[in-house]
Amino acid sequence: MKILKLLLKAREQRKMVQNLNPHEVKGILDSEEKVRLIDVRENWEHKIARIEGCELFPLSKISSDYPKLGKEEKLVIYCHHGNRSLSVCHFLVKQGYTNIINLRGGIAHWGLTVDLKMKQY
Repeated sequence: MKILKLLLKAREQRKMVQNLNPHEVKGILDSEEKVRLIDVRENWEHKIARIEGCELFPLSKISSDYPKLGKEEKLVIYCHHGNRSLSVCHFLVKQGYTNIINLRGGIAHWGLTVDLKMKQY
């Protein structure tokens, strides 16, 4: 019974995280909707390439810095390929955040589909 509850809880958390492709995220960013774009890569990665308007919250510091993010805010989280950001999304859901979007494929996919001039690494 305990395992079933854990599985159901994990399933609910996955539902709370939207996993959107770069064009869907671009549409949100271009809209009038208020959203915070959060880069969870490390500082050295952020210096190489970033999406305009993003805020840096490195994964290495997320456990101490996440309270700076409003629980009611719409948050778009991204990293290099989308794996670290998805982990951060699930972490935030566990902390009570409810409006979370993961950029599927990360900044690498963004650079291949939305901003073709972006430096790849």
